[in-house]
Amino acid sequence: VQLQASGGGLVQAGGSLRLSCVISGSRNSIDNANWYRQAPGKQRELVASLNTIGGTTNYADSVKGRFTISMTDIKNRLYLQMNTLKPEDTAVYFCNAQDHWSKVYWGRGTQVTVSS
Repeated sequence: VQLQASGGGLVQAGGSLRLSCVISGSRNSIDNANWYRQAPGKQRELVASLNTIGGTTNYADSVKGRFTISMTDIKNRLYLQMNTLKPEDTAVYFCNAQDHWSKVYWGRGTQVTVSS
């Protein structure tokens, strides 16, 4: 499984961005797909997760009600819609997937910068 995130950029506080992650390879083996972020000097944190079997989603408290994770039916793209962005959302965002055998895959990050 290969992952490649894109869609980051510079946006003013209150604005929106949609991140996209292209998924290739054995994408039908993916059970869970996630978005993480890492701000300068901080640990990488889980932002949003999607279970592809049941369709359930979970979000970090800091983004609930503002971010939405979704995936295409054929599992070739993972999205993160980010609304009402705040300066504290500034980070490098990474897409991540876990397959049937619990192997974890990471994509390259995409920078999101929110100006106040």
